[in-house]
Amino acid sequence: MKHPGPRAIERVIARPAALQRICGVLKAGQSVIAAVGELFAEKGLKGGVVFLSGVTCAPIRYVLPALSTDGLHAAWYSQIHSPDGRWRLASATASVGWKEGAPFLHCHGIWSGSGETAMGHLLPSDSVIAEDCHVSGFGAPAAWFEALPDAETAFTLFTPLGGEDGNSLLVRILPGEDVVTAIENVAAAHGILNAGLHAVGSIDHIRFAEGHRMDCLATELHFKGAELRAGKAHIGIEVVDIHGNIARGTLLRGENPVGVTLELVIENRKELP
Repeated sequence: MKHPGPRAIERVIARPAALQRICGVLKAGQSVIAAVGELFAEKGLKGGVVFLSGVTCAPIRYVLPALSTDGLHAAWYSQIHSPDGRWRLASATASVGWKEGAPFLHCHGIWSGSGETAMGHLLPSDSVIAEDCHVSGFGAPAAWFEALPDAETAFTLFTPLGGEDGNSLLVRILPGEDVVTAIENVAAAHGILNAGLHAVGSIDHIRFAEGHRMDCLATELHFKGAELRAGKAHIGIEVVDIHGNIARGTLLRGENPVGVTLELVIENRKELP
């Protein structure tokens, strides 16, 4: 994947975060972004991650990854998918932060409805919660993701800002960096050996430790059951390609470069052996 702008010197951006567990109910009738923003505000948290598994949306709006046709970006998005009916999010991860002074989130997940299953990039302002649903996640009072213009990719991307006296991290990994080794290195640099790993982003041509692969330039993925154990990253993902094909597996070390971006919450688990 070749991006149009100058290569940034800093390839992994990390900010310390005093993560707190967050639980609450997203109320029916609100857009996903309004409900999540309200939940974080009630808890006094500025950014982090929320897991939207179990949420039902009607309507749901989402896009797939796509090849770029504008002669500028290395990848882009498909047309908006607007299926009828109620769709239940089977698994979904959302980075939570801010854009232009308002709450914003970046969500990838898998959803089912009308006898079909799909995966993609949820449009949180256009997807509406159909019934009250309990959700959980992790938030930080003084560290967050901010949507900022990125010269290297020509996208507006979530970048960690702020920082506080905390043992966890909010992270952005830039294009071309191997996901597994970058995570291990940034965790080691901050003295983290055991952690939950929660992320959304893209990888350019995916290689799985189980032996299969997804040969596609543009993908959308989220981590599923990913952990850092004794300093080694074990990263399960769910991912969709430009054709809507879904794959699952564990990332192979050294073979999975970030495509456009990867936003990551490293949830320090000091109590783990």
